[in-house]
Amino acid sequence: MKPLTRLSDLDLKLLRVFHTVVACGGFSPAEAELNISRPAISQHMAELEARLGLTLCQRGRAGFRLTDEGEAVHAALTRLFAAIETFRGEVNAARAELRGELNIGITDNLVTSPRMIVTQALRALKTKAPAVRVNIRMIPPAQIERGVLEGQLHVGVTQAGRTLPGLRGLALYDEISHLYCSADHPFHALADATLTAAEIAGADAVSPSTPLAPAGLNVTATAADREGVAFLILTGCYIGFLPTHYARQWVERGQMRALKPKTYHQSVEYQAVTLKSGHPNLVLSAFLGLLSSGG
Repeated sequence: MKPLTRLSDLDLKLLRVFHTVVACGGFSPAEAELNISRPAISQHMAELEARLGLTLCQRGRAGFRLTDEGEAVHAALTRLFAAIETFRGEVNAARAELRGELNIGITDNLVTSPRMIVTQALRALKTKAPAVRVNIRMIPPAQIERGVLEGQLHVGVTQAGRTLPGLRGLALYDEISHLYCSADHPFHALADATLTAAEIAGADAVSPSTPLAPAGLNVTATAADREGVAFLILTGCYIGFLPTHYARQWVERGQMRALKPKTYHQSVEYQAVTLKSGHPNLVLSAFLGLLSSGG
């Protein structure tokens, strides 16, 4: 088998298809992202494997899975695309112009927060640099920092905590959460004064599947995001913490209530995370500056 000597435009196109398929977790989920049919994706993947002389993935009834060769190619590809973005940033820095892309990863359902300054910062960035292309990905919290480290994201907005080595955090704001039950839960009809701590501690509870999960509850279910937590609370079988701004829609419709809010409340801080030792990127620097100033 001849070694790979150079990458053509076609090779890069096929590699981007492969990268998107891996990011989406399979051929079918990647259809909408790539805006091409599943048979076309399959054809592109087969052509890429033929050009590389490698089997990159297994697909079939057992689902989508990368081979060892596929894992190695994907890791190299992630570094390649990160290098391309670094090159783009350095060229734009040399030109002293705000051009290029800003790739942001955001924890789900933050848009309803009254203190979501990211929205204001993006509006200000669009006014200041209309040529900048903004790409937002809604990602589970655990994947955001990894995306920044691997160069897939320029910046991520997530809960503050133990930031991974190699990243720096910029404090943004805090968010208040209360403990909720649905109108179908036995607690809904009980007055706060009659509801005991023991009853709450013994009730089935749903918790986010993150290291920041609340203590003191009988967690019998987890969810990767807030929508999943709300979904299980609304079954009437679980209690759980939700941000007050996110739960308001159900509270106003009488579908949820907060349980003893003066006792059961949490404050979660949010931060923007970036690489500590990144190359010059005027777009990212401008955006971080707008975040620091509140937009």
